[in-house]
Amino acid sequence: MKEEKRKVLNMKAPLLNDVIFKRTFTKEGTEPILRDFLEAILEKKITKVEVKNNEIPKERIDEKGSTLDIRAEIDGKQIVDIEMQVEDEKNLSQRGPIYACKNIATQLDKGNNYKKLKASIGIWILNFNYYKVNSYHSVAKMMFDKESGKYVDMGYTEVEEDKVATDMLEMHYIEMPKFLKKNPGVEDKLDQWLWLISGKGEKIKMAEKKNRNVKEALEKVDEIMQDKEIIDLYFDQAVAKWDREHTKHYIAEKARNEGIEKGLAEGRKEGIQEGRQEGLEQGLEQGRKDTQIKVAKVLLKNNQDIELIIEATGLSKEEIKKINRDVLQS
Repeated sequence: MKEEKRKVLNMKAPLLNDVIFKRTFTKEGTEPILRDFLEAILEKKITKVEVKNNEIPKERIDEKGSTLDIRAEIDGKQIVDIEMQVEDEKNLSQRGPIYACKNIATQLDKGNNYKKLKASIGIWILNFNYYKVNSYHSVAKMMFDKESGKYVDMGYTEVEEDKVATDMLEMHYIEMPKFLKKNPGVEDKLDQWLWLISGKGEKIKMAEKKNRNVKEALEKVDEIMQDKEIIDLYFDQAVAKWDREHTKHYIAEKARNEGIEKGLAEGRKEGIQEGRQEGLEQGLEQGRKDTQIKVAKVLLKNNQDIELIIEATGLSKEEIKKINRDVLQS
């Protein structure tokens, strides 16, 4: 039954969805789960974790490239920001430092002096490879570059010399395709959590037996994926993503056609332009309808209540009955 629940939104790896990821780790009572997850990444014991933004603002769902981050305070000394990034927007090397520095800068707005500032840790979980490094968990700090330094013998040994310029900034990059290529076991705590995020069933079962927090997180995911609000948010995301992708496609196609037709008479060109715009609108509308039908099919296959399906998709009862007949015949 639990395996069927995970298919409600037709997602093999539900934690790669930022809405489900955030809800799993920030809902009231999930602090032990988040603490264990952070301990696995940071490789240190954590006494207390306090989530600073457990809300999921619906208005951000439609934003281009939006991310629903998790911001938490660790032991009153560090601010950690966790980002789930599924699509490569080619700007991570710029965004990462900006986000990390922002967590420090906003503390100054509250009148804190420099000595009271909490260190900033950025954690990026990526469903794509970004950096040319031979590791799936990479840690970046502000290090001294010895090769560019002007040497003077101060008597420091190699062990005594400072390696890091500041402990106020630290960034962790976890690249899931590299993790899957490595295909590790489940002995390491971080690997246990990454198998859960990956959605790979057999390894998840093994990780559950090793780590009770992974097991509890999985149960929380099952519970969340039955939440009507989550279904609505997921549907909104799917439609918004389709709109963004297909609008780009149609705009590009439109521009190409306009270039070909530059030699046409002005009056004829205007008529074609109107027809092209109408085609664009029809295409977008058809895309939304296709997405609604796909979501409805998934929910029907999982025996969801028809009223919930109507509310989640916006389809009529008659349309859903017709889709149900198609599902039964397939």
